[in-house]
Amino acid sequence: METNNLGIGSRVEHPHFGRGVVVDTATEFYVIWFKSQGGAKNIGKDFELKIIDAKEDGGTNSGAITLADIEQAVDNIFDRRLNEVQLVPMANRWNNGTMILKPADDSLQAKDVPIEVFFHKIVMVRDRLRLIEQKINAHKGLTDEEKVDMQQYITAIYGSLTTFNVLFKETHHQFKGMGKE
Repeated sequence: METNNLGIGSRVEHPHFGRGVVVDTATEFYVIWFKSQGGAKNIGKDFELKIIDAKEDGGTNSGAITLADIEQAVDNIFDRRLNEVQLVPMANRWNNGTMILKPADDSLQAKDVPIEVFFHKIVMVRDRLRLIEQKINAHKGLTDEEKVDMQQYITAIYGSLTTFNVLFKETHHQFKGMGKE
């Protein structure tokens, strides 16, 4: 099969980008996804590619999945996941409560903050700390010693935030520091 007649799903090898898969076709070029590049590149149909596994070009109505289809699916997944919020219940006794920040100087105005707003921000801090933990543990450039060192800082932060555990309805959502466990 000639390189100017490859279909979506064909596997090829490029001299500089390595192995790739044709994810879309146009009249003058292929859109090829290369793992080594972490993305797709437009490669002219007249470029000499080594063909590993050719699929026939089924035309525009072949029902094959294109790069645009994949991008749309990934966007949909991200939209759903980013909009999903884990419900972390606040202890019932704080419902509809108000946190009052009162300065020592009586000439200054106090600030009333709904406890639900404050609680939501505390939960966001906790979730972001968990994300940082995951990124540290998955980081390929850090040594195990560096990961442990950074993890100890995060655990200390959790310990500093245990004051706010009184707001959580369920203990498994609470902050846990370096205490006895």
